[in-house]
Amino acid sequence: MAEFVILGAAIGVSNIALVSFVIYLALVVLLAWLSSRAAPSGGFVSEYFLGSRNLGVCAFALTFAATSASGGSFMGFPALIYTHGWVLALWIAGYMIVPIVAMGLLGKRLNQISRRGDAVTIPEVLGQRFESPIAGIVGTLLIVIFIFYYLLAQFKAGSEILISLLSEVSHFQTAVQWTASITTSIWFLEGTEPDYVLCLTVFSAAVIFYVVYGGFRAVVWTDVMQGIIMFGGVVVMLVLALYFTGGLAKANQKLAQYKPPAFGTAKLTPPKNFTEEAIPRGTWLETEDGQLVRTARRVEIDSAEINSAEILMLRTEIEQEAVNPQLIRRDIQVEILERDPYAYGADIEGVYLRPPGPDPAKAGGFLALGMAFSFFVFWPFGGAGQPSNMVRLMAFRDTKTLRMSIITVAIYFSVIYFSLVVIFCCAKVLIPGMEVNPDRIMPEMAVQSTTMAGVPWLAGILLAAPFAAVMSSVDSFLLVVSSSLVRDIYQRYINPTAEESQLKKVTYAGTITIGLLATVAALYPPRYLQDIIVIASAGLAASFLVPMAFALYWRRATAAGIVSGMIVGCLTHFILTFVVSGGSLLGLQPFVWDVLFSALAVYGVSLLTKPPHEEVIRRYFDVD
Repeated sequence: MAEFVILGAAIGVSNIALVSFVIYLALVVLLAWLSSRAAPSGGFVSEYFLGSRNLGVCAFALTFAATSASGGSFMGFPALIYTHGWVLALWIAGYMIVPIVAMGLLGKRLNQISRRGDAVTIPEVLGQRFESPIAGIVGTLLIVIFIFYYLLAQFKAGSEILISLLSEVSHFQTAVQWTASITTSIWFLEGTEPDYVLCLTVFSAAVIFYVVYGGFRAVVWTDVMQGIIMFGGVVVMLVLALYFTGGLAKANQKLAQYKPPAFGTAKLTPPKNFTEEAIPRGTWLETEDGQLVRTARRVEIDSAEINSAEILMLRTEIEQEAVNPQLIRRDIQVEILERDPYAYGADIEGVYLRPPGPDPAKAGGFLALGMAFSFFVFWPFGGAGQPSNMVRLMAFRDTKTLRMSIITVAIYFSVIYFSLVVIFCCAKVLIPGMEVNPDRIMPEMAVQSTTMAGVPWLAGILLAAPFAAVMSSVDSFLLVVSSSLVRDIYQRYINPTAEESQLKKVTYAGTITIGLLATVAALYPPRYLQDIIVIASAGLAASFLVPMAFALYWRRATAAGIVSGMIVGCLTHFILTFVVSGGSLLGLQPFVWDVLFSALAVYGVSLLTKPPHEEVIRRYFDVD
C-alpha cells in the first residue's frame, strides 16, 4: 500500500492534537443534545427551523457571522491569498460592510413580514406575500439547486481539514488502507483518494447527525461556540505567522523576491528496488541540476502516468530554501518534459505585493480594477441575497437585537478577514509549493505553525476554526434545503393536514437524504473551492436579492414580476458565468449584471400585470 503524506508540514499532527479536536467535536454533540432538551414543546416546524424566533444579540450575531464565514472564508479564501498575494485585501474589502447591508437592508422588514404570515422559509414568505404558489415553488427549486451546489465545496473543505489532522495518526493510516481496499473494488470510487473518501464519510456523518438531532436551535448554539473558536483561532494563528516570519516587513521583503511557480509534466524514474505502488501527491523531488519540483497528482507506478506526471516547479532560490530537506526524495529521477508558466507574473519579482496579482490563466492578472469594484459590490449585496442569511433575519428577537448585532458582526468580520490576508501572505513564505493543492493551505498552516512553536496540541484547536466555519455553513444550508422541501412542498402540496409526528419523520428523512446526496456528489470535488462558492452564492443572490427587496418595500410588485425577477437573475448568472463571458463582462463580475436585469424584470413585468389585492397590501404594509 502506498505511503500517504501531508502536503506541507514537516512533522505531522500528534495524537494530543487529535484529542483536543475530538473534545471540540464532543462539545458540538453535547450542544446538540442540550438544545434538543431545551427546545419548547409544541410547534415543531417553527422551533426546528427558526428556534421560535427568539434569538438575542450574542446568538443572532454569532450565528449570522459563522454562517456567512463558510469554508470559503477559511479554506478557499486563504487558497486565493496564497496563490495571488496581497491583492486579495482589495478583493475582500467589501466584506467589512456586509453586516450593514446584509442585515440592515432587509432585516427589520423581513422579520416583520415573516411574523405576520407565520412564514418559516423564504419561499413561503414570497408565496404568502403575493398569494402565489408559483412564487414559492420557483423559490424552492432555486434554493435546492444552488445550495446543493454550494454544499459540495463545504463537504470538500471539511474532509481536507480532517486529512491534515489525521495524516500522522497510525490508526488513521490503517483505516485508509482498509478504505483503499474497498474503493478499488467499487466502480464509482475508482480514481478517488482513499484518505479523502474516509474523511468525507466521517465529516458527513457528524454534521448530518447533529443537524437532524438538534435542528435550528442546535445549529445556533453550535454557531455561537464555533464563532468564538473561529475568532480565537485566527488571532492565535496571526501571532504565530508574524512571529515565525520575523514580522510583516520581513515577510514582505521575502515575498518581493518570489516569482510564481510553473506547472508542467515530467518523466519520473523510480529505482529498481522501489516497492511502493504510487508516488503520493505533494511529494518533493529534485532534478539533476538541483531544481525542486512537486507532484501535483498521485502518480501510479504501474501506469503511463509515470512518463507524464503533473508537477509544480519552484522558480526562485529563496523559495526553494524554505523547503524542509527531510521532505525531499532523491531516489526518484526527474526529467522535465514541459513547462507551463503563469499567464501573468511568470518572471516578475514583487508581483505578489501589488495589483492585479499573479494568475496562472489570466493574461491580465487576477484582479483588474473593474472586477475589484464588482466584488466590493458583490460581497455585501450578495450576502444580503443569501437565503441562509435571510432565515437568520427571520429569527432575531427585536430591533435592538438587530442594531447591536450589526455592530458586533462588522467588528468581527474586520478582524477575521484582515488577519487572514496577513496570515496567508506569511504562509507563502513559510510553506512553499502549496499551489499543488491550495485549498489545503489553512490546515497545513495550522499544523506547521504549531509544530514550529512546540505546541502541537494547539493544532487541534486551530484546525477547529476552519472546521467550525465549514460545519456552521453546512448545517445552515441543510436546514434551508430541508425546510424548503418539507414546508413548501410536502406540507403545502402533498400532505397539508400532516401531523407533527409526520412532519418530524419527513424532516429527518429529507435532511439525511440531502446530506447523503451531497456526500456522494462531493466524491469528485471542484479543484478550486472558492470558485465554486462564488458561483453558487452569486447565483442565490441573483435569484433572491432583488425579488425579496421589491417584495418587502414596493407595494406595486406582483407575483409575475417576482417570479420573472428570480428566473431572469438565475438565467443571466448562468449564461454570463458558463456560456458568454467566462466570469467577466465589460470587466465586471456577472453578479452586477444579474442584479440589473433581475431588477428590470421585476419592475417591468409588475407594471404590465394586474396590481395585487388591496387586502394583501394592507396586511403587509399598513400597520394597525
